[in-house]
Amino acid sequence: MSLNDRQQQMLGMLESAGEVKVGGLKEYFGVTEMTIRRDLEKLEQAGYVKRTFGGAILASKDVAIGDRTGVMTGEKQAIGRAAASLVKENEAVFIDGGTTTLYMARYLKAELNVTVVTNALNIAMELLERRITTVVTGGMALEATSTLVGPGTVETIGKMAFDRVFLGATGLTAKHGFSNSNLYEAEIKRMAIAHATEVNVVLDHTKYGAKELFSFAALGEANRIIANAPPDGELLQACRDQGVDIVAAGGRV
Repeated sequence: MSLNDRQQQMLGMLESAGEVKVGGLKEYFGVTEMTIRRDLEKLEQAGYVKRTFGGAILASKDVAIGDRTGVMTGEKQAIGRAAASLVKENEAVFIDGGTTTLYMARYLKAELNVTVVTNALNIAMELLERRITTVVTGGMALEATSTLVGPGTVETIGKMAFDRVFLGATGLTAKHGFSNSNLYEAEIKRMAIAHATEVNVVLDHTKYGAKELFSFAALGEANRIIANAPPDGELLQACRDQGVDIVAAGGRV
């Protein structure tokens, strides 16, 4: 699918920033909002982007974790700090793979004497360096995400009970719930939820309105969403209706 000059420029802006907004593109290019939305629709059809509320992000099917680290860094740090503050002394916690959950591991306090179970090799290394008791699940390693998946991982988690789990998500809609692009990672998330007293999902605002193929939880299965900003409109109302607590990186909504 061929792109015009404006669409190519949009793609370049996305590759640099990771996210664009319709309003900003409208002002930058001096065209109508409808024109911008049509451009983004074409980029989405070509597989380059995913449209979100008010803008678009780069399509990221199993994007290598190193390629995601520089996107939304400030927001992810704030989310990670807020998530880590929820963990209490002597708890057993599960943290799955992702750049946002990695920031959470960096803010977790070693003096809490918690035990963290993870299927993410990079998170395990972070925790071990900080002398936090860490249990690593077995399983098959996925190079792109540094996570362990498969029957071995499922079996390990199935024998555990967690006070809290912290899971990343690639998309969130009221109808499709929390979703992920990888079948095997979605399976691990479902198993962790089944063995948790409390379910926390960490994500940045670009995931609102996005929908991946594999739903791993309905909206109401989460106790809490920890994000840099709350959703709006129908999604916010759906969260309230389902009794999902929303922590906007510093305060509840």
